Amino acid sequence: MRTMRAMRMRAAVSGLAALLLAGSAHAVTVETVTSPGGITAWLVEDHTQKVISLNFAIRGGLASDPKDKAGLSTFAMGLLDEGAGPYDSGQYQGKLEDLSASVDFSASEDALQGSLKTLSPTRDEVFELLRLGLTEPHFDAPAVERVRAEINEALDNQQQSPEALASLAWYKAQFPDHPYARSSYGTKAAIAAITIDDLKNFAHTRLGRDNLAISIVGDITPEVLKPLLDRTFGGLPEKAELPVSPPDVVPIDDGKVRLIRKPIPQSVIIFGERAIPIHDKDEYAALVLNRILGGDPFNSRLGNEVREKRGLAYSIGTSLSHFDHVDLIDGQTGTKSASTAETIAIIREEWAKLRDHPPTEAEIEAAKTYIAGSYAVGLESTGAIAARLLGLQQNGFPQNYFDIRPQLIAAVTVEDVKRVAARLLDPGKLTFVVVGDPAGLKPDETIQPSD
Repeated sequence: MRTMRAMRMRAAVSGLAALLLAGSAHAVTVETVTSPGGITAWLVEDHTQKVISLNFAIRGGLASDPKDKAGLSTFAMGLLDEGAGPYDSGQYQGKLEDLSASVDFSASEDALQGSLKTLSPTRDEVFELLRLGLTEPHFDAPAVERVRAEINEALDNQQQSPEALASLAWYKAQFPDHPYARSSYGTKAAIAAITIDDLKNFAHTRLGRDNLAISIVGDITPEVLKPLLDRTFGGLPEKAELPVSPPDVVPIDDGKVRLIRKPIPQSVIIFGERAIPIHDKDEYAALVLNRILGGDPFNSRLGNEVREKRGLAYSIGTSLSHFDHVDLIDGQTGTKSASTAETIAIIREEWAKLRDHPPTEAEIEAAKTYIAGSYAVGLESTGAIAARLLGLQQNGFPQNYFDIRPQLIAAVTVEDVKRVAARLLDPGKLTFVVVGDPAGLKPDETIQPSD
């Protein structure tokens, strides 16, 4: 189960990435390519290097796993590159190494996803390896048991990680009966119960072409790509079969502080509440609001109050988290045991201040400038750009989003941020989970770690 593989190809900034990072006024051209078999992909041609990156996603991930087989998506996707077609696991990985390429598969809450990176002269061979992983995986017993052991080890590591314990407990407290409250690795009992037949059935039913999104960036033309799409993805079932259709969920938002007591010198604090959907008319004002509140761990209201003024934490940050079935504004920090109660009180206080007293025009303009300028940060490769384009597809954004986003951010006003602060920020609903042994903290509940 490989999540990262060393690449021998040189990591360089492509011409497209340089364009984005420079904030050029020239539009990035995203083209819809449709194969003869009806498979569509978003393509950005970039012939400055002989590199091609592809990302794909199929809607229906971990949250669609049956409860008694929680973690099935992680288990199965982790085995797709462990032997396929004429190659056993070692041969499959050896081919990728010889070709200086990567093919990876994974699962998130709402999607099954994968990626490919190759030099364009060996394009056909690497696309064929991706096809084999998707349509002819082996699920040989030795590989299955090795990956099962890796997942069990990951579950053990989660139980030792304060950050993982806090995050799992926070989600379980907010929506206890929803699949989002599960670990991405499932449970040991569920993983033990998954059979090779379950894994094979997963590959034959869950990897459907409906709700398939594909993005490709690099040294390839539409004419070359069209038949490749059919050869690579055309063998998948026309429609996926999802055992579970997760419902939309509303966080409990009970405002409680829950404690998992663990003898460690520093407490980990996870906090948050419900937010607005990603296509809400106030989403861009919410981005500005979040930037002012805690979107920069070192230069925000929470950063200034918790870190700069009082030195209670090295870092504190908030973000807007959008899933298919819930939207959140959440954050995380860590502080000394003796400072935990004070840190929580400051977070609530700043939550209330920003709701009741709108930020200044100077704060808003600084936030807008940062958000507009930072969007391309991290897009230093064709792979990073392909991943960003895939996210835009999954979230239903238009192909010209790179061009229109700065305008949407620039249009945000003080009144917009004031309105969104009233909608989003409620210190009475702000819910916390703490992992540690905090002196002076009086939690509403002391809970046990989730398994």
